[in-house]
Amino acid sequence: MEDYLNLLDACSTNMERDGDGFLLNINDWSEALMYQMAKEDDFEITDEIKEYILKAREMFSQSGTVPAMRDFAKEFGMDRKATKLYEVFKSGPMKKIAKYGGLPKPTGCV
Repeated sequence: MEDYLNLLDACSTNMERDGDGFLLNINDWSEALMYQMAKEDDFEITDEIKEYILKAREMFSQSGTVPAMRDFAKEFGMDRKATKLYEVFKSGPMKKIAKYGGLPKPTGCV
């Protein structure tokens, strides 16, 4: 298991990222890399957070853009302020969802 984690560490450092840690090539993303990136940031990916990340990736694949906060919250039946997302992520939910989901850095309200 330790060998696997060391290999994963090596792979994650070889991925091209911007200064904030976002992948430059969305095709480099994998679930294993998602967990490694979160580990590097001391951030825990729970099942709930993984569900949000996978949904954002699905929405991105359909539209070609990181979903707007309101549209994303609506997919989960949340109010337009996305209060639940802020409870789960504390701050910048779409930024974290995009980062760990291998998506481009979002602009606007995140």
